[in-house]
Amino acid sequence: MSLYRDEGVVLRTQKLGEADRIITILTRRTGKVRGVAKGVRRTMSRFGARLEPFSHVDLQLHGGRSLDVITQVETLHPYGEAIVADYARYTAGSAMLETADRLTAGEKEPALRQFLLLVGGLRTLAEGGHEARLVLDAFFLRSLAVAGYAPALSECARCGAEAVRAFAIVAGGVVCGACRPAGAAVPAAETIALMIALLRGDWAAADASESRHRAECSGLVAAYLQWHLEHGIRSLRHVEREWPGSGGAFPAESAPDPHISRA
Repeated sequence: MSLYRDEGVVLRTQKLGEADRIITILTRRTGKVRGVAKGVRRTMSRFGARLEPFSHVDLQLHGGRSLDVITQVETLHPYGEAIVADYARYTAGSAMLETADRLTAGEKEPALRQFLLLVGGLRTLAEGGHEARLVLDAFFLRSLAVAGYAPALSECARCGAEAVRAFAIVAGGVVCGACRPAGAAVPAAETIALMIALLRGDWAAADASESRHRAECSGLVAAYLQWHLEHGIRSLRHVEREWPGSGGAFPAESAPDPHISRA
């Protein structure tokens, strides 16, 4: 066993015994790590508050056979302070952490791009300069791109034609009329343009988008992400998304299903 140091973002925690916690962290150099923080549930813990989800921290760990032991922690950026103070940001941030956890399934496998994307996403969310839903959808799209699952948005995912007519999750994005499968969603052109803007980081265009196109974009992106993960993102059930004509907010899981059948 040996000591090593890395920086990371706390993804989740779980209780261990009477006073300890297992902390899952996505680190810059090592990848995803599970470490034991001893005694952090005691009132007099030295660094319990530094190991909460959303925290960007610098850590020293002692390598172990199954779980490493966290021996030192210093806070780099306490993103959680701003995120947990606002429900929309908190639920969006929770979905981001869960997605990063799912997309980095292997432990101690370097995932630098996903780490940098998560840090940038949490920073943007904490700053509050953009709507939380837009930040979340941008994170989803870019995470998919990093994982190699970026949806086709400018030309048909099947034949490469430029005249696109629909969005089909099973096909990998937008499709032309000839390649359109049964049940494919037919989003507005502005919705696809918004997805492109979020993927490219064009915040001027994204911030100028209309609510109905943001709602349609969110439904498509969430369904596309969960299709590729082959599991639902549980945090999404708490993310409120406005749907055209609904007169209120609906959880993401209540959104119209844009053809996610695997048949």
